Amino acid sequence: MTKVIAVANQKGGVGKTTTAINLGAALAEKDQRVLIIDFDPQGNASTGLGIDKEDREITTYDVLVDDMSADSAILKTNTPNLWLLPATGDLSSADVDMTEEPHRLLRLKLGLERDDFSNANYDVIFIDCPPSLSVLTLNAFAAADSVLVPLQAEFFALEGLTQLILTVRQIRENLNPTLHISSVVLTMMDSRNRLSAQVEADAREHLGDLVFQTIIPRNVRLSEAPSFGIPAIEYDTNSRGAEAYRALAGEFLEKLG
Repeated sequence: MTKVIAVANQKGGVGKTTTAINLGAALAEKDQRVLIIDFDPQGNASTGLGIDKEDREITTYDVLVDDMSADSAILKTNTPNLWLLPATGDLSSADVDMTEEPHRLLRLKLGLERDDFSNANYDVIFIDCPPSLSVLTLNAFAAADSVLVPLQAEFFALEGLTQLILTVRQIRENLNPTLHISSVVLTMMDSRNRLSAQVEADAREHLGDLVFQTIIPRNVRLSEAPSFGIPAIEYDTNSRGAEAYRALAGEFLEKLG
């Protein structure tokens, strides 16, 4: 069974795209077939996986608004076992362009359920959500089995998570009765910073087993890799960031059973 997981946090700059790319690549390294759906108008996941804008002929916008087949948009990345459904800035107007659409919050779900979409080709599908609770994010939640939350180790982190939990609850009541937050990964951890340690302690106290034991450290290689269009685990395979995402992939597979 293909697992569809929304990688989401309403706050920007917390490592959503970095996690989608590098967790996806680490799982691909473990012989999992992974599709990343770039659902952010900034298209950072597409850029971070080396897909030039001129090569993004069919995108998530076309799947949402023009009812194009997802299969026609999917591109093979240079990483074995890793595919991408790309995005461009066109996606920023999708909510306006779908105003008259009666099922506007179900467009992605319907696209992934089409007979001509070969979801059986993938073990895991990650949806890299935009940093807001927009129509795009709600589409992702309606289509997903669960939500993975990258949580930055900073003061307001848990406060923002509260709103996300409420949104997931509303989606479960109205659109997707099985949706749940399956896991939380602590990102940008600085072990020398007392605040990071306190945020980790608070997260584990309030969220328990939802929080992965693996933490993602602040690491310059994770920041540099997207400019080269490759995951960090390929850019510097022995870096602390790469090793952390490999460990996260192992823990992720254990959670999936």
